[in-house]
Parts: sequence; structure tokens; C-alpha cells
Amino acid sequence: MKISTKGRYGLTIMIALAKKYGDGPISLKSIAREHQLSEHYLEQLIAPLRNAGLVRSVRGAYGGYMLTRNPNQITSGDVIRVLEGPISPVEGIEDEEPAKQALWMRIRDAVKDVLDTTTLYDLAQHDDSEDQEAYMFYI
Repeated sequence: MKISTKGRYGLTIMIALAKKYGDGPISLKSIAREHQLSEHYLEQLIAPLRNAGLVRSVRGAYGGYMLTRNPNQITSGDVIRVLEGPISPVEGIEDEEPAKQALWMRIRDAVKDVLDTTTLYDLAQHDDSEDQEAYMFYI
């Protein structure tokens, strides 16, 4: 399963809103500027998040977007499903032999478990100074 820029940038928006939860609306312009992203692209991503009831917009000079619920009540799975669709590691799982079907379902369930137990609050509170496991790339 590969998360596209829609899912990644959508999470960026939602984490930014979670970090400012309770401070009033946050403009997409400020999120785009802070994360060096296209404001126009973020505008395209916010519409499905609003339609899904995860964010609401506030108009006016001090307008912007805010979460509709507490960040600990919105999971990363909620966001990814809105922007990416159903979570599935492979297409056409029903055509696979039983052993591979079982493997794909275990992978799907593991990914769902991580996404559905990681809240926006968890992501907003993440300490960037924590040791990250380094990736080694071989060419």
C-alpha cells in the first residue's frame, strides 16, 4: 500500500490544525507557508475533509479551518480513508490463492490497526527529537 501526496499532505493539514486546536481558525495559507506546500493543492484537499465532517471553515478576515472534534477523537485512519479510499495492500484479493489471501488480509489488518489507533493528538504531540530508526538504501 502506498500513501499518495493527497494522504500525506492531508495529514499535514490535520496535524497543523490539531497543534492549534482551541486557538481558533487557521488559514491554509499559513499551513502552506510553514510546510512549504502549495496553497492551491491544500485547498483541493480540504474540501473532502470538510465534507466528511472532520474540519469546518470559518469565513472572514480571521477565518480559516478548525477541527470539528478534539484531536484525540480523530484518527489518522479517518483522514487517510477520506483522501485515499479503502485501505488495501493489493487489488483483487479475492482472486488470490488462500495462503496469499490470508497474508494480504493480515497486512491490511495491521495497517488498519496502526492507522486507527494513532490519533491526531498523538501525531501533534510527537517529539521530533526522538531517535528515528534510520533507513538504509541500497542501489
